[in-house]
Amino acid sequence: MENKAYELFAKRNSKVRIGVIPGHFATKHSHINYCVDLTRVKSEAGLARAAAKLFAESFSDVTVDTVITLERMKMVGAFLAEEFANSPGVNMNQEIAVISPEFTADEKLILRDNLIPYVKSRRVLILAATATTGITAMDAIRGIRYYGGDPVGLATVFSGDFRIPGVPVKRLIGIEDLPGYASYRPGECPLCARGSKIDALINSYGYSKI
Repeated sequence: MENKAYELFAKRNSKVRIGVIPGHFATKHSHINYCVDLTRVKSEAGLARAAAKLFAESFSDVTVDTVITLERMKMVGAFLAEEFANSPGVNMNQEIAVISPEFTADEKLILRDNLIPYVKSRRVLILAATATTGITAMDAIRGIRYYGGDPVGLATVFSGDFRIPGVPVKRLIGIEDLPGYASYRPGECPLCARGSKIDALINSYGYSKI
């Protein structure tokens, strides 16, 4: 499977790159025809810092108190807080918290009592690896509002072209950069209908071939 892989690059900085593998894959919410692999962005300091710099530039005019990281994006989140504090903009010289929430089995965001003060009455930026359908992002936004926070933006490395009313969405690489990318509900997947077997299961940790 991996021998079909290739890379996509962020337009504003080619150092930020993600792997893509064509095939038939199953995620928690959908079946997709490409595996989008963000392992390097999540795991390598140089790529994580480069991605954080692009996000800081995109949100330089948005006041942020806390960055909530999803999908193992905490290293990028730490670099993002540092970029905000060291770069010109409304967050320069500010102390910005970086936290990771938990999710219940039915996708509800939960915060332990010790983390709630970082969200309640705070301006919160959501940092995600991917947001192809927007479902997880909306769950996070509802959770932030439940705990009394103000979601001020969604930053994602790879995402679809969706809109969230009142919450700006900034992405480094879009679905349009991956021609032919498609996402289907599991019961409506044409790949399954043609008898194509699933190559791998995908979650935020990566993929597992089956």
